[in-house]
Amino acid sequence: MRWQSQTLDAEDGALPGLTRAGLVRTVRTPEFDGITFHEVLCKSALNKMPESSALPFRWTINPMRGCSHACRYCFARGSHEYLGLDAGRDFDSEIVVKTNVAAVLRRELGRRSWQREAVALGTNTDPYQRAEGRYRLMPGIIRALTEAGTPFSILTKGPLLRRDLPLLVEAARQVEVSVAVSIAILDPDLHHSLEPGTPEPRARLELVRALAEAGFTVHVMAAPIIPCLTDSRAHLHALVAAIAEAGATSATAFPMHLRGPTRDWFLSWLGTEHPALMRRYRQLYARGGTVAPTYRTWLRERVDPLLTEYGLHRLQGPTTPLVQPVPAPADQLALFG
Repeated sequence: MRWQSQTLDAEDGALPGLTRAGLVRTVRTPEFDGITFHEVLCKSALNKMPESSALPFRWTINPMRGCSHACRYCFARGSHEYLGLDAGRDFDSEIVVKTNVAAVLRRELGRRSWQREAVALGTNTDPYQRAEGRYRLMPGIIRALTEAGTPFSILTKGPLLRRDLPLLVEAARQVEVSVAVSIAILDPDLHHSLEPGTPEPRARLELVRALAEAGFTVHVMAAPIIPCLTDSRAHLHALVAAIAEAGATSATAFPMHLRGPTRDWFLSWLGTEHPALMRRYRQLYARGGTVAPTYRTWLRERVDPLLTEYGLHRLQGPTTPLVQPVPAPADQLALFG
């Protein structure tokens, strides 16, 4: 389908946060009903993680801000508030696209000071969300990283990555490339309710299979586990079995975090869809955004034997983009840049 857009003047109702972000134009198109794209020219592509984040990588790239996956539990929702947008429906439908990100990245990687440290993509919002099919930012990013001899990792829910599989195979011949796929829900009804904009779980399992057949060691982030909804023995057994059958070699599972505005957004959904669980959630998340330690232990004891049964390693290490970032204070916007 041809890209038919309604282009709005950059100053028409532009929020101050978007103006500061380098807004060039705002685009709406029938192909993405209900979604508005804000095309910006970024000044920087590489984001240095604050030392306090305790993450297994120091640098990230976020080609877009906001995500049409619309996952109810997404930890990155609070980053939209720095733009003057809300962390609920705006995060799902007001997508900021850094149209010049590959060119800026190439310039930054060319500096003498660049030490070729590992770079992670997909730590904030998904680089292979639907809009990537139109904007095609990832091929330029992959080429820039590869030509600069920089190892990188990608975490995604998007089977669109298969478009770039030949490029990734070529990149892996020159630098270390780590690819992980996020699959946490198999139940179709629960998937549509919790992750309404994401590709079907089966399509993501086929992505795992394609990556494995291409020679990649594939990790699956079977997370977050949603208490009382996706933590039953039956669901976890089916999930781990499907991941292993698709060809993954390792997996990570951890309970959902509910920090910042994500907490209100998720609990609003829970109160509508599963009101009987509200009391239990008030107990589990009584301390704030992190689930009670007793639940974390209980879940680990339920999941670890399954990983062992199906021969999946519990991967840990500096190349693994699998830890949910701790939201940064307002003066550390580089995390979400």
